[in-house]
Amino acid sequence: LVPFLEAQFAKAGVAPELVQAHAALESGWGQRPIRNAGGDSSHNLFGIKAGGKWDGATSETATTEYVGGAAVKTSARFRAYPDGAAAFRDYAQVLLDNPRYRGAIGTGNDAKAFAEGLARGGYATDPQYATKLARLATRLQGVSE
Repeated sequence: LVPFLEAQFAKAGVAPELVQAHAALESGWGQRPIRNAGGDSSHNLFGIKAGGKWDGATSETATTEYVGGAAVKTSARFRAYPDGAAAFRDYAQVLLDNPRYRGAIGTGNDAKAFAEGLARGGYATDPQYATKLARLATRLQGVSE
C-alpha cells in the first residue's frame, strides 16, 4: 500500500507515514472498523463522516464526540467505500478540496504540523487529537527510517 500512498499524497505534500498514522489512529490499527448494517467493514479508515453533500454509501455507528471537553457517546453517519483504496482516494480529496484542512497540506514529514493542521480544521472534536496523532506519526516515522 505504500507505493499507492506515495503517489496519492505526493500532490498534497504529506508523507505516507503521516497518512498511515492517521488511518491507524482512526481505525484502532484496523481493530475497530466502522461496520455497515450487515456487519462488513465500511473500509472507512479515516473516520470521515457523511455530511449532507455525500451521495455515496453510508454506515451508521456509535462514536464519541467531545462537547465542552467532555466525552459524549452519540451516533453518526460515516462514509462507506467498496475497498481501502477508495477510502484513501476519498481521504486525499477531502484534504485537498476542503479549505479547513489547508494547514495539513504541504507539511511533508512534520508530524506535529500535520496533526495540528487537521485539528485546527476541525477533523476531530477530541481536544487531545493533535497530540495523539503527532505521537503516533512520530513513532511510525522512527520505524520506517
